[in-house]
Amino acid sequence: MTEKQATATQRGQLLQVLGLAFGLAVTIGNTVGVGILRTPGEVAAQLPNAAWILAAWIAGGAYALLGANSLAELGTLVPRSGGQYVFVRRALGEYPAFVVGWSDWISTSGSVVAAAIVISEFTGVLVPSLRSSMTAIAAAVVLAFVVLQWRGIRVGDAAQQLTSALKALVFLALVAACFFLTATPSQPPPAALALPHGAAFATALIVALQSVIYAYDGWNGVLYFGEEVKNPGRDIPRAMIGGVLAVIAIYLLVNLAFLHVLGMERLAGDKFPAGTACLALFGERGNTIIHVVMILALLSSVNALLLLASRVPVAMSRDGLFPAVFSNVNRGGTPAPALFASAGVALAFLVTGTFQAVLALLSFFFVASYVLSFTSVFVLRRREPNAPRPFRAWGYPWTTGVALVGSIAFLVGAVISDWTNSRYSLILLVASYPVFLVARRLRTAA
Repeated sequence: MTEKQATATQRGQLLQVLGLAFGLAVTIGNTVGVGILRTPGEVAAQLPNAAWILAAWIAGGAYALLGANSLAELGTLVPRSGGQYVFVRRALGEYPAFVVGWSDWISTSGSVVAAAIVISEFTGVLVPSLRSSMTAIAAAVVLAFVVLQWRGIRVGDAAQQLTSALKALVFLALVAACFFLTATPSQPPPAALALPHGAAFATALIVALQSVIYAYDGWNGVLYFGEEVKNPGRDIPRAMIGGVLAVIAIYLLVNLAFLHVLGMERLAGDKFPAGTACLALFGERGNTIIHVVMILALLSSVNALLLLASRVPVAMSRDGLFPAVFSNVNRGGTPAPALFASAGVALAFLVTGTFQAVLALLSFFFVASYVLSFTSVFVLRRREPNAPRPFRAWGYPWTTGVALVGSIAFLVGAVISDWTNSRYSLILLVASYPVFLVARRLRTAA
């Protein structure tokens, strides 16, 4: 075989080198972020009762656990890199998969820059002389992880494990400080809120659960690396279920810690309870501490999101729905063109300042993708009953059915609560079909 033929043979070859540790790290890194440092105040404002607050976080964790249980089956049935696009294409066809794939890619790339901007903002707080360079700092964060991942998946794996472990330790240290240090609140507590009753309670519970479920989003991270996991039949289910259980534990501990330090009256409605708790514990140093915590927490998020984003174009290009160049992989196992394109989209959002609008617009597709994925479990069970499934969803069809119904209810709630963006999302959905036809025609011509 000539050198040219060997190089051609290597194209599109992702390396099967990832283990359980990476799966757990990418689940935690992709899920735990700024949301848990902000959301407890929003949930407490809706449900000003400790038992109901914890119940809401347990319910959100149960939904994520049911989802992980169901999609782990698809991850072992179709161990291909590319995320939910891969499953939806096999079960429901090219167009639904196209919608899932491109919306997933764009929104994940937007999330990269969203996390990088928060890092730059907090860096500016810690070092005031850098406040005028926040855009440059955010771009530098993105490009630094691009260079790191370009060197190979083993480097990306090591970075993910290190940053996720650091994130977990930082959160546990914050929880320990809340329980073992004496807090000195700077302001008297506001008037106590009453738990709503009747229809008002049902509305409050739905709003609280929406916030909680958004905070849990990211539990499906390991599914983007199906063919890169050394033992997908064993490690994908373990990583997903174990990762979700770890996230549930972290979230419950954080809520208990904030309740311990702030009490219900101060926690309810606080837009940034983590900052308020650190001020109560450490005084003026609290601002510095919480900003360092958030920067460290978000580094693993940026790495995870870039890894995820670069896998979607690989799968779509193999199926002819993206240009073929995106399936090329370098010697280190990194899909370099897809990585560069994902970073390019992220930097374009950064320069134009449109990432917030894009993420709000694509939130509809984020929920719809789960609906399509859970539907795919039922379709493939019926169509391919004898296909090898190293892992089968526990309690099927009831567990998957509950996850599907919950996702539909969440989608309806998202549409009702944000009709403006949902309306534009539906218009975007209609407009995606001609784009899909063009992509398919170009594939046929090629």
